[in-house]
Amino acid sequence: MQVSEIELFQILKDKVGEREAKTITEYIETKIEKQFELKKDLLATKQDIAELKGELRFEMANQKAEIIKWMFIFWAGQLAAMIAIAAFIIHK
Repeated sequence: MQVSEIELFQILKDKVGEREAKTITEYIETKIEKQFELKKDLLATKQDIAELKGELRFEMANQKAEIIKWMFIFWAGQLAAMIAIAAFIIHK
C-alpha cells in the first residue's frame, strides 16, 4: 500500500471496520489502476512528438516547393498576358 492508501485505510477502518476498509481500499486501488491503464495509451511520449514534428517539417517543405512552382506558373502567365497586351497596343 502507498501512503495515500494507508491514510484512506486508517480513516475507513475507524468508520466501518478493518475488513470493510481493506475491501474498499482494494476496490478503489483496482479502479484507479484500470483508469491509469486506459489513459496511459493516450499520453504522447517525447518520441511521438518528435516523429510528428519531423513529419510536419517534411510536409511544410513539400508545400513550400508547391507554392514556389505555382508562383512561377502564375508569374509566367502574367508576363505572357502583359506581352500580349503590349503587342496589341503597339499594333493598333
